Amino acid sequence: MTALSLGLPGVTSHATIERLAPLLEAAGFHALWLNDTAEGNAVAGLAVAASVTSTLHLGAGVIALDRRSVAEIASSLADLPLERLTIGLGAGSPHDGLHRVRAGVLELRERTSAAIVVGGLGPKMRALAAEVADGVLLNWLTPAAAADATRELHSSAAGARSILYVRTSVDVAAEPALQAEAAKYDAIPSYAANLQRIGATARQTTIGPDTLASGIAEYSASVDELVLRAITADSSPATLERFVKTVADL
Repeated sequence: MTALSLGLPGVTSHATIERLAPLLEAAGFHALWLNDTAEGNAVAGLAVAASVTSTLHLGAGVIALDRRSVAEIASSLADLPLERLTIGLGAGSPHDGLHRVRAGVLELRERTSAAIVVGGLGPKMRALAAEVADGVLLNWLTPAAAADATRELHSSAAGARSILYVRTSVDVAAEPALQAEAAKYDAIPSYAANLQRIGATARQTTIGPDTLASGIAEYSASVDELVLRAITADSSPATLERFVKTVADL
C-alpha cells in the first residue's frame, strides 16, 4: 500500500511545524518531508516535528552535497529518531554530480543508520540510487513516468523505495501559486529536459482541486510513497491545516 505524506518548504516556521506535525500523525499521514535550502534547514525543522510526534516519519529532501558536507549533515542528526528518518541527498551543481552523490551516500552510510535516498531526475542518477541508496526521490513526473521509474527501481534493487513529490493544491485560491511554481520549473534547463523526455509540461504533473481524489489515486498506484507538496495561497497554519483536513477527508 502506498504511503501518503506531506511536503512543506524548508522555510516553514518551526511554530507552524510544531502545530501541524501532530495533526499529520493523528490523520494517518506517513511522513512529513521538508526540502532543504540555504534559507531553510530541513533537519532543524524535522527535529521540531520529532519532538511533538511519536510515529510520524520524517524526511529531508534533498540536501545538496555541494552546499553541506556529509560530516555537517551527520552531526545534525544526533537528536533525531533515526528509525523514523529518511535523508535525501542531491548533487546540487551538475558538475561531477554522480561522483559527488555516490561518495556522499557511502560516507553518510558509515555515519548514520537513517535511511538514505537520492534525488534522481535523470536515468543515470536513478540508476545510482538503485545501486547505493535505499531508494529514489522523484519530482515532476506524470503517473505513467513515475510507474516506469518505480518498475525500473524495483527490478534493479528489490526493497528500494520510490518516493515522488507531486505539487498539489486543494483550493482554487492556490491556482496562481501552482501555476507560478510550474512555470518556474519549466524554465530550469535540467527539469525542462526531463519534462521533454516524458512529453509533459510541469503543470501536467501536478494535482489541482478539480482532480484531487483521482490524481492522488492515480499517483498512489505508481510509487511506494506519494508526497503531496502543499501549494497554498499563503503559508499560514490555518491554511495548511485546511490542506491536511481536505486530503484526510477524501
